Amino acid sequence: MRLRRLLGGLDGLGRLGGFRRLGGFRWGRPKPSDVTSGMVTGLFSIPEGMAYAAVAGFHPVSGLYAGVVPPVLGSLTTPTVLMITTLTSAIALTGQSALADAGLDPHDAGNVAALTVLVGVIMLLMGVLRLGVVLSFVSNAVMVGFSTGIALQIVTGVLEDATGYPPHGHNRIVQLLDSVAHIGEWKPSATLVAAATVGAWALARLVRRLRPVALLIAMVAVSAAVAVLGTDVGLVRDIASIPAALPSFTAPAWGAMPELAAGAASVALVALAQAAGIAPSLPNPDGSRSGVNGDFVSQGVANVGGGLFQALPSGGSLSRTGVAASAGAVTRWAGVVSGVFLALVVLVAGSLAEHIPMPVIGGLVLIVGGELVWGKRQDILLVLRTSGLSSAAMLATFLATTQLPLQRAIVIGAVLSLLLYCAQAARRARFTALVRDDTDGRWSTAPVPARLPPGEVTVLDYEGGSLFAELPVLRAGLPDPKGAHDAVLVLAVRTAPDIPSSAILKALRHYTDTLHAEGGRLVLAGVQASQLALLRRTGLADHLDADAVVPAEGPLLAPLDRAHREARAWIAARRSGR
Repeated sequence: MRLRRLLGGLDGLGRLGGFRRLGGFRWGRPKPSDVTSGMVTGLFSIPEGMAYAAVAGFHPVSGLYAGVVPPVLGSLTTPTVLMITTLTSAIALTGQSALADAGLDPHDAGNVAALTVLVGVIMLLMGVLRLGVVLSFVSNAVMVGFSTGIALQIVTGVLEDATGYPPHGHNRIVQLLDSVAHIGEWKPSATLVAAATVGAWALARLVRRLRPVALLIAMVAVSAAVAVLGTDVGLVRDIASIPAALPSFTAPAWGAMPELAAGAASVALVALAQAAGIAPSLPNPDGSRSGVNGDFVSQGVANVGGGLFQALPSGGSLSRTGVAASAGAVTRWAGVVSGVFLALVVLVAGSLAEHIPMPVIGGLVLIVGGELVWGKRQDILLVLRTSGLSSAAMLATFLATTQLPLQRAIVIGAVLSLLLYCAQAARRARFTALVRDDTDGRWSTAPVPARLPPGEVTVLDYEGGSLFAELPVLRAGLPDPKGAHDAVLVLAVRTAPDIPSSAILKALRHYTDTLHAEGGRLVLAGVQASQLALLRRTGLADHLDADAVVPAEGPLLAPLDRAHREARAWIAARRSGR
């Protein structure tokens, strides 16, 4: 009966204002499985949220609050129905790095609010400006290297909590090696509690139905055992107090925003890049279409709202979304329930979280970091088997993530992605000769001639993105125009980009002038209206003959047929006039 009433209340909220649509997508009607899934997801947020916040040096309660307001706002506004917007490990660590780089205290609520709200504003702007396409330029190799480096950061960040030994070193790799080298100095009590946490989690996962809440079971069971046995280990209350209260309004430190601008952009990029993988992995159960720009906006709304109520920066969480889906989520209401239910748990029993042992948190984070690395093993192998350039980009990003502040590592990764894209695009660029059969009018491919044969029509199709990096390919691929009197070169440009590189245009202008000097001509076939405007604006049209531009009209190959026919007529007219 209570479940039915709750469903009725959610359905009534969906009908609020006489509509069932918000921002062009359906709210849907809540299902019983959404309620149970939301409760499981909310409980899962307790250990994971606290662990992520703690490992990044934030107040653990901020990690809890990141599972309250952001999931509610994000789920109500996202076009990706099942996406849960909350704190992730990468976001937490990048946020801490942004605050540290700005010289701001991560425990100051105003600073955290300023960062979170600023991240939300940047996300909103990117969504409104429809910049979702930017993420397609962040290569998979770079993201794999970044994610693996984040996993190592997670593991090394809790080594002291899990073992009682503070590792030393100037970077994460050295710290990990130092901790292993001093295994004899690990404190038995802390190490045993962390090991027991991992063991309890592994046992819980043996039962299929318990897998979604295995982390929660391990946290509760081992924490209770430590309390009963009186094991001497540090507790959460030793570093922070957790009130049994809902998150309260917190005004951002407006003066800190200029110093946080660059760091907030990095946090936003990391969050959006992580969330971009959710829609392809978990399509909408109702068959509706997701949209990356709409997801940008929803995450922006979640951060602006969450930042005003003590939440850390948030983004689409693949792990939390996976928990919700495996627990039976079918509509966006699962995310709403998860935030509301977590708020009730914090309100009723929040103070109990103070008694959680820090080695338990350490064990939970070791599990999360280990799962991240294990989950990336296939991606790492795929990158290594793809190409040397991709492997180098992945390794460079991984090393940057473990050696440098994360916002700098992100910039390095973005630059590497662009370089990798340019290199791959330049490799794909090539010319293909096309030959027309006069008997049936069909076109076939042929090798590109080294020289333009005089008195003949040569047709070339260019496959590439017209990037400046393709200039060497363009120069080497075009036939030598020397001695090409009465020759016509037809370039098929129907699929060429509207805005090619200026270097490409300059090279074509030089080639056109050289061909004219030899008594030949260049013809562009399949020119779009936007391309023609560009040719006129840049002056390239002035270097072509008046009838040397064939517009893209009619069937796909019609411009090519027309250009070929007119080229033959031009050659015949030239020869007959002598």
